[in-house]
Amino acid sequence: MALVPFVPLVEATRGGHTESIHHGAVAVVNVRGEVLYHAGDPDFLTFTRSTIKPFQALPFLQGGGHERFGFDTRELALLCASHSGEAMHTGIVERMLHKAGCGESHLRCGCHVPIYYPTHDKAPDAGASFNQLHNNCSGKHAGFLAYCVQHGAPLDDYVNPAHPLQQAVQQSLADVAGLAPDAMPMGIDGCSAPNFALPLSRLALAYARLAQGGRDPVYGHLMGDLFDAMTLHPELVSGTGRSDLAFMQAAPGDWVAKVGAEAVQAIGIRSMGIGIAVKIADGSARALLPAAIAALRQIGAIGTSDPINNTPLASWANPHVNNFRGVPTGDLRAVFALSKH
Repeated sequence: MALVPFVPLVEATRGGHTESIHHGAVAVVNVRGEVLYHAGDPDFLTFTRSTIKPFQALPFLQGGGHERFGFDTRELALLCASHSGEAMHTGIVERMLHKAGCGESHLRCGCHVPIYYPTHDKAPDAGASFNQLHNNCSGKHAGFLAYCVQHGAPLDDYVNPAHPLQQAVQQSLADVAGLAPDAMPMGIDGCSAPNFALPLSRLALAYARLAQGGRDPVYGHLMGDLFDAMTLHPELVSGTGRSDLAFMQAAPGDWVAKVGAEAVQAIGIRSMGIGIAVKIADGSARALLPAAIAALRQIGAIGTSDPINNTPLASWANPHVNNFRGVPTGDLRAVFALSKH
């Protein structure tokens, strides 16, 4: 029987009544790729956006690049990051570039106002200036450049889909997701690198494998190196006040989490041997975290007897909707129940 692609996941209320409904899909899989739970179509084809950053780093690690350039765990974390452009992030990216014999001018990710400011509802100081180091993807791109230096590949067009680096990235992602490379539709991401669409369950599988780390049958300690770096330094993978930091602080050393643009969230849980992927159909970020937290509750990752208020995720589970005076006018609440597949 064909599944409905999207189902209601989160509703926004006003005055105690439903005002808006955000539809989406959820997939929960084990390390064999078997779907355990779902809402909507677990195989809905979804552009992965920044959730695939750990797997975009795999070709660099496979060639021993992190050892050649002396990248430590903080620098490995930045390979996987959608960082906030804080000094703790830009300083490490600059160091990564220096180790590879490159500089900010070699980056091809573009520049944007650091994520730190919208996260904290602040505006940059008058006269503030930013460069490509502040791009949330600059760590990933520093790794791309280091790969090119390592393999003698051209630097100028490293984001070209036909570049040897991007061909290696496509193959690595396909391997982790258990797909043929030509089964992953390609688009161009916000940072100009190629991005790929996967069935939601295949993205969840990739995170189940990432969470098992060194036990991965193909990538072994390389997957473990990435998992360890991300969970040791979640503040570098995201930033102050960000949700991926909160996920990984909620279960230190057990949960690995990565958000993507247009409301995609992936989570791997080592102790349960599972991966979770969530997509909000309309791309609304406000609905993503209530949906992801509800999924964690329903599969038992967050115990029903453990109040969410005692975790770093408290502010995202059932957030208030406030008006411009700060007066609560409603809230966001999950309205779905996962089905056993």
